[in-house]
Amino acid sequence: MWTYHPDLLAQPVPRYTSYPTAAQFTTEVGAADLAARLDGVDANAPLSLYVHIPYCHDICWYCGCNTGAANRAHRLTAYVEALEREIALVAAHLRGRGRVARIAFGGGSPNSLPLVDFVRLLQQLLLCFDAHQPEISVELDPRRLDIQWIATMAAMGIGRVNLGVQTFTPHVQSAIGRIQPLDMVERTADQLRSAGIATGFDLMYGLPGQSLDDLAATLEASITMRPARIALFGYAHMPHLLPRQRRIDGRALPDLATRFEMAAQGHRLLTEAGYDAIGFDHFALPDDSIARAAREGRLRRNFQGFTDDPTEILLGLGASAISQFPDLIVQNEKQAGPWRERVERGSLTATRGTLCTADDRRRGRIIEAILCRGEAHVDAITPMPDLKRFERLGLVRVDGADVRLTPDALPYARSIAAAFDSYLQPAEMRFSHAV
Repeated sequence: MWTYHPDLLAQPVPRYTSYPTAAQFTTEVGAADLAARLDGVDANAPLSLYVHIPYCHDICWYCGCNTGAANRAHRLTAYVEALEREIALVAAHLRGRGRVARIAFGGGSPNSLPLVDFVRLLQQLLLCFDAHQPEISVELDPRRLDIQWIATMAAMGIGRVNLGVQTFTPHVQSAIGRIQPLDMVERTADQLRSAGIATGFDLMYGLPGQSLDDLAATLEASITMRPARIALFGYAHMPHLLPRQRRIDGRALPDLATRFEMAAQGHRLLTEAGYDAIGFDHFALPDDSIARAAREGRLRRNFQGFTDDPTEILLGLGASAISQFPDLIVQNEKQAGPWRERVERGSLTATRGTLCTADDRRRGRIIEAILCRGEAHVDAITPMPDLKRFERLGLVRVDGADVRLTPDALPYARSIAAAFDSYLQPAEMRFSHAV
């Protein structure tokens, strides 16, 4: 289906959930910049909120998220109490300005919290912000999800959940430290469907000991359950940056050629099953809102991946959460303890970030357009990147200032977008491969 060009995939490249990426964050940008942007929000500006819960009951070895063990009740209680105060603090800066259209809970696992604490946090958000019937989504661990959680979420108006599934193959689950029987996920998916809550699955390829047959079996089982969305991510093995990944046997990982074949297999099986391909690693049923956004040219990309969220202002709440404005990207203190101390002092918790120049914003729009729509108008970029290598391989067509990706270019979209990244250094090893 696609042609394998290993030399194009050799250099790691960002996932471009923002531009500039977190690699450009510095401590010279922080709370004062965030305060200035909050104070300048227009009265009716649409807002999105992201609430980070950095805890899981079981720490999976592959995970690159900022999360720790939810093994002490007082730790969770202290975090929830501080998060309630941070919500009130950020809302106080807004002084009633802004209209919250979306709320997303992520982590970690938000259902690592006691259900009553999750309800408390959602009520605090609705109390402190102007949020009338927002779209609410939650990332969940199906191993810790029961019918009471599901019924409560439905009653509170939560319309979408995303389940961390990764793989259904038992020996691969053992190799990544995540045991999760197929029948458990099937039962959970049925219960969510009965409650009227749309479901998404996160799946992975390139896992230790995983074969093409293993991936196909996971995809086929997922297709049978018919989630509205499926994200198929390539596992990024970076034990030099993520110590928990040292528990994974790097010798058992599929090589780059096999990973490429896995990505192609996933695309083929999912599209043949009726899913629309969304960007380079998401899939959605045609009537899902993200599929409609892709067809209508409204697809966007932010820290949650591909999205139909049109808002320009994202407010991150909780340790390590990221806020984004047109000219500012800023991250809260990463560690829960120091983050909580800042909250207790009544301070905004942002500690690092970047101010986006006019050139950054132009390049960011081009990178987003390439990844979301497969084409971009690039006349504002000087100097123009050399795309001849991609043209010779039939991956890109350049017509004046218009750049269009061909259908064969999908697995190389991140590599092509990286040509417009003025910060990326050839020797950087903090990013993952494009497949």
